[in-house]
Amino acid sequence: MATIKITQVRSAIKRQANQRKTLEALGIKRMHQTVEHSDTPQILGMIDKVSHLVKVEQAG
Repeated sequence: MATIKITQVRSAIKRQANQRKTLEALGIKRMHQTVEHSDTPQILGMIDKVSHLVKVEQAG
């Protein structure tokens, strides 16, 4: 599977609780933090929920 890099670019302050929890589940704890995950349907669904808060790019 391919890996993707996810970087938080917008703040989670004043966002819905499920969006904040989704960022936590992705492993993002602060602004401009980058994490790498496999390109699975579960991860892509989580990214879709917070797509307005993160930037996604291919790792490699």
